[in-house]
Amino acid sequence: MKPTFNVTPEAPRLTLRLSSTPRGARLARRLAVDQLTRWRLPTDGPLAWAVATVTAELALNAVTHGRTPGRDFGLCVRLLTDTIRIEVSDTRPDRYPVLVPPDDTAEQGRGLLLVDALTSNWGCVPRGTCAKTVWADIPR
Repeated sequence: MKPTFNVTPEAPRLTLRLSSTPRGARLARRLAVDQLTRWRLPTDGPLAWAVATVTAELALNAVTHGRTPGRDFGLCVRLLTDTIRIEVSDTRPDRYPVLVPPDDTAEQGRGLLLVDALTSNWGCVPRGTCAKTVWADIPR
């Protein structure tokens, strides 16, 4: 996918570094939904569910596939005019996310399908030579 960015420097955002552990991924999900309250957006409907699900999937992918021992992952949640952008950065630029049909018998491997279904656009961009950012836009 070709990334399209409509971010302005003054866009309200939450930016954090979290431990590359399952606990860090769970915390990313909770903090992203908590941020909706600060922006006076609903935290009990489809938007909050989409923010929680997309953040959880991208953070867990960073922890599972993008982890380098001793290095954190980054979370940025941006409030844009028509969307909420979730960005998760990790230290494995050699491992880009790939959307593939799941194996019917597999217990895992459907996270990016959820991300694709819940977002208007998503993609991955390199961050220098030692990191990447996976981003997803959730319509408001």
